[in-house]
Amino acid sequence: MRAALALATLTTALAAGAPAHAASAPAAFIRVDQVGFAPAEAKHAYLMTAKTGTGAAGRFSVVDRHGRTVLAGTTGRDLGAWNARYPHVHDLDLTRLRAPGAYRVKVGAVTSPEFEVAAGLPAAPARRIVDFFGLQRDGAAARGGPSHLNDRAASVYAWPKFTGPDTDQIKGGLTRIGGGPVDAEGGWFDAGDYLKFTHILSYVDTLLWAAERDGTHVPHLRAEAAHGLRYLEKMWDQKTRTLYIQVGIGAGDKAGTFAGDHDIWRLPQADDAAKGGRSRFIRHRPLFRAAAPGKPISPNLAGRTAAAFALAAQLEPSRKRAEELLDKAASVYAMAKTTGVGRLVTSLPHAFYPESVWRDDMELGGAQLALAARRLGDPRAGRWLAQAARWAAEYLGKETGDTFNLYDVSALAHTDLIRAIRRSGTSGLAVSEAGLVAGLRAQLETGARRAAADPFRAGADYAEFDSVPHAFGLAATSRLYRSVTGDRSYDAFGTGQRNWAQGTNPWGVSFIAEVGEHSIACPHHQIANITGRPAAGAVVNGPNGAKLFADGLGERFDEMPPCPPGKVDRYKRFTGRGSRFVDDVRSWQTSEPADDFAAVALYALTLTSPR
Repeated sequence: MRAALALATLTTALAAGAPAHAASAPAAFIRVDQVGFAPAEAKHAYLMTAKTGTGAAGRFSVVDRHGRTVLAGTTGRDLGAWNARYPHVHDLDLTRLRAPGAYRVKVGAVTSPEFEVAAGLPAAPARRIVDFFGLQRDGAAARGGPSHLNDRAASVYAWPKFTGPDTDQIKGGLTRIGGGPVDAEGGWFDAGDYLKFTHILSYVDTLLWAAERDGTHVPHLRAEAAHGLRYLEKMWDQKTRTLYIQVGIGAGDKAGTFAGDHDIWRLPQADDAAKGGRSRFIRHRPLFRAAAPGKPISPNLAGRTAAAFALAAQLEPSRKRAEELLDKAASVYAMAKTTGVGRLVTSLPHAFYPESVWRDDMELGGAQLALAARRLGDPRAGRWLAQAARWAAEYLGKETGDTFNLYDVSALAHTDLIRAIRRSGTSGLAVSEAGLVAGLRAQLETGARRAAADPFRAGADYAEFDSVPHAFGLAATSRLYRSVTGDRSYDAFGTGQRNWAQGTNPWGVSFIAEVGEHSIACPHHQIANITGRPAAGAVVNGPNGAKLFADGLGERFDEMPPCPPGKVDRYKRFTGRGSRFVDDVRSWQTSEPADDFAAVALYALTLTSPR
C-alpha cells in the first residue's frame, strides 16, 4: 500500500559494489543507467563527489570489457549539490558512444557499474517485469501452487467502518450482505501483500494491453494481459450491473478478534487452510462491491474498467469475442456516476489509494471505446468519441497538475483521443487536437522544470510517494507526445527519466529487482522474503519523504527473515533534498513493489525502445 497505511531476499550481489559505511565511503561515485542505451539515444552519467572543483575528475573515460578506452571526454559543469556530503554533481556526456558493447565509465580511480549499448536494449527489463506479474498471480495459476481457491465462492460484505481516517483497522465487525457467492478467484496480488483491487487491476491491465498494442514486442505479455482480463471479467457482473472492487481486508479489529492481510506474514498457499476463528477472514476473504447492483459507479472505476475491456477488444482477433468485450466496456462505462460524485471509490479504506480526479478515466474509457468501435464498425463510435472529448475538455479545465501514474491517466487518454479523432475525421468536438497536445506538453514541462533544478535531472519529486512510477510515466509521456506530433524535443528528457530509475540516481540503485548490477535487493514482498527467491522484475516506489521514517521502518514479523542482515542502512549517507531510500524488507516506504509501478514501467520501456 501507499499513503500512510502502506505497510526478499539477500543475494550475494547485495554487498558487491555497495556503498561503504560512513567512515570508509568513497569520496566520489559514478551513477549510470545499469541497463544501458540504444545506440542513437542521448547518454548521460553523473559524477557525484565530495571534492571541491573537479580536480583529477576533470577527465573521464569509457572502457570496454577488455579495459580498452573507447571514449574520452571532459566532465561537464557542476550541476549543484546533492547533500552536504556530496556537494558536487557533474554531468558526463556519453552520447558519442554508439558502438554496441558492454562498458564502464572511469574518473580517476572511480569506476561505474557496467552498462550496455545495444539496439532494442531499453525494452530488455520489460521481460523481467512480465515475469514479476507471473509471480503476482493468484488462484489456480499461482506460480508457487494454487492459492486462495476459496475465493471461488466469496461472500459479499458491506463496506466496513474504520477506527480513523488514516488507519485500516476495522471498527466493529463485518456485515455479510446478499449477492454471493461470487467467483473472485485469480487475478494478481496487488503489491507485497495478497489483497486484490479492481481499481489497480483495471489500470494495470489497460497498460499491459497498451504495451502489447503500442510498444516493442515482449514475450508472454499478451498471455499476462489475458490473465488479468479474465479476472476483471469476473469483477463485472453484466447481468446485475455490479462491479466488485476488493478481495480481502488490510487489518483486523482493535480487539484482535479477527485478522486481516497485513496482520500476518506468510505464503499465500497457507490461507485457505488457516485455522481458528481469528483467521476467518484470511481463510474466507470478504468481497466488496463499488455500489449496489444497478446503481451508479464511481466514475474513475467505470472509466478505467471500460478502458481495459475496450483496449482488449482492439487487439482481439475473434470478432465475436471483440464485440463481447466492447459490450462489457460499454455497459460499465454507462454506469458511471458523473454528477454529485463526492469522494471517489478506490479501495477500503480510501486512504490506501487516495485518488481525487476522475475525468481523465472517463476520457480514457471513451477514447478506447471509440477506437474499438471504429475497428468493429460499430455506429456508437461517434457517441463515445464525443463523450471522451467532453471529459478531456473538463479535465483540462479543472483537474490538471499531475503527470502519468496510477492517479492520472490523461497522458494515454489524450494520445488515444487524438488517434480516435484522426481516424474518425470528426470536427466540432469539445476539445481540439491542439488542446490535447498542449496538455501532453504541459505534463512534460512540469517534469522538465523539476529536472532542470535537479543535479541528476529527475523529473519526479524525490520526497513524494511514487517517484519511480512518476519517472517512468514521464518517460512514457515523452514517447506518446512524439507519436502524435512527430516532435522529438522531449526524447532526451524521457530517456533521462528511464535512466534515473535504472541507476542515475543519488543512491546508484536500479529500482527494478534483478535488473542492473546494483538493484533493489530487499523488497517488502512476502513471497520473495520467505522463499529466498528474488522478485525479479519487481518495481518499487524508490525514494520517499525522509519524514516518513520518523517512526522507523515497518513491523518486523517473526516469520520475516531479516534483509539485509543487521540494522545497517547502507544508503544513509545519500539521504538528501528531503528524501530517503532504504533497501530493507521492512521499508514499505521505499521498497514495496506494486503492480501499478510495474505496469507503467513496462509500458515506458516498450515505448522507449525502437520498434
